[in-house]
Amino acid sequence: MTTPVASRDEVVARILATPRPGEETILAFYEHRLGVICTDPRLMLMPMDDHLVHRGDGVFETLRFEDGCIYQLDAHLARLERSCAAIGLVPPEPLTVVRGRILDVCRAAGEPCGHVFVLVGRGPGGFSLDPRECPRASLYVVVRRFTPKPERFWEEGVHAWRVSIPPKPSWLAGIKSVNYLPNVLMKMEAVAHGAEYPLCFDEDGNLAEGATENVALVDAAGHLVIPELKHALLGTTLKRVMTLVEGQMPVVVRPVPEAELFSAREVLLLGTSIDAVAVVRYNDTPVGGGAPGPVAQRLRTLLQADRRAHATPLHCPS
Repeated sequence: MTTPVASRDEVVARILATPRPGEETILAFYEHRLGVICTDPRLMLMPMDDHLVHRGDGVFETLRFEDGCIYQLDAHLARLERSCAAIGLVPPEPLTVVRGRILDVCRAAGEPCGHVFVLVGRGPGGFSLDPRECPRASLYVVVRRFTPKPERFWEEGVHAWRVSIPPKPSWLAGIKSVNYLPNVLMKMEAVAHGAEYPLCFDEDGNLAEGATENVALVDAAGHLVIPELKHALLGTTLKRVMTLVEGQMPVVVRPVPEAELFSAREVLLLGTSIDAVAVVRYNDTPVGGGAPGPVAQRLRTLLQADRRAHATPLHCPS
């Protein structure tokens, strides 16, 4: 069988005619090379020779907007800047301009809520490891349809599982890079055991993080305990929670051995998509009596109020 060689027009026609999985969720996207926003998901293509694709040489952020407002926009951009600096990557536009791009793409999506993915890569230019073959970094902004979880998600809590995949080394854990293969394998292992959320542990047996979530505990003394962030990324949600509870409950950051998950009053997952949700089952054992506790609800309430008070409106000058 001989593979045909097609003309440019034939290739473009095939791209437009070929369905792609998940295209119904893509609302709008922006690519810096093109300089425009597009709403046709079949044209959302990334150059194969972008080092972000074939070497994982890039960083990203995931944001969320609801009711026409985007939450923690500047906190996410600050972390994006730190991640870029950590790998010596200079975005193709200043982050003040990227901020405007994000808002523009969200507005073009035409919906009151969505998920935003911002990716900065080393850029196209070749297939080697050498970043010098990439003349300019790449920037992609994608808005996907976001369907809020039903209230029973928080009312019932979630099931977490200890996975065999180790956390990232400390020098890499603090960079939100696109190297998410360990995270993918963590998710696969948890799902294979009937759980939705994985938890990983370091070489000393201490709790690190979930696949895309930070973890926190409420101990017997009522302290909010944050596992030492030696092998975990400090999430924007966790960071904000630590500020919001100041003066309401003590916050302690320290190593957390696995045994503490079984004795904790509450175990919580924190993240952009879920706010704060209770883990009511860890492996095959109920946590905190098997039902969400008051701190999980309190943290979610604080985050909801903070979003209403401080989120950036999409349709107002910023």
